[in-house]
Amino acid sequence: MSDLTTAIPEKFCTPIKEGETVPSVTFKTRVRIASDDENPFDWKDVTSEDIFKGKKVVLFALPGAFTPTCSTTHLPGYEAAYSDFKEAGVNEVYCLSVNDAFVMRQWGLKQGLEEDMTLGANGFTKVKLLPDGAALFTRGMGMSCMWDSERGFGERSWRYSALIDDMKVTKLFVEGGGITQNSGPDPFEVSDAGTMLQFIKSSSADDN
Repeated sequence: MSDLTTAIPEKFCTPIKEGETVPSVTFKTRVRIASDDENPFDWKDVTSEDIFKGKKVVLFALPGAFTPTCSTTHLPGYEAAYSDFKEAGVNEVYCLSVNDAFVMRQWGLKQGLEEDMTLGANGFTKVKLLPDGAALFTRGMGMSCMWDSERGFGERSWRYSALIDDMKVTKLFVEGGGITQNSGPDPFEVSDAGTMLQFIKSSSADDN
């Protein structure tokens, strides 16, 4: 059985540093179209540049849609603080997980997020759920974590939050101080909405 397991290459689990540029990847997303079908969406490629270029973005990543801490605290905290982030000068807030676009939408609906019904819309009205199904962005951020013997998740993202300004990571909060493969504990102490919002507000005050 051990011959079937996969080790994560070190470069994929060595976190990006503040000041570095986020990876340039393509996200496979679904956008709303005019259709009477029960699933009125079509595929749309969205790049890192589409999301981060020329914008100030808060990105928080978590191990998986529908999982306990992600669903009860992490995502709801950012959703509740969405207007506060906007008032603080953030252009958009994204929640990333190594899940596909179908799973991410159903999770958002289960969470009670308000879906954007506009044709061409990509997700929800407040926090946007970003599917990193193939873990390409996660690997590029150095945040890949394997949970196979623990939880049976497979490759997922470590829990973190980042403030990204025009493709550059200006602040990074990594849970546990770094990645632990097959971690038993799922730390959630520094990547919450309150910590990130406090940092942004204090940074703005220092600039004034």
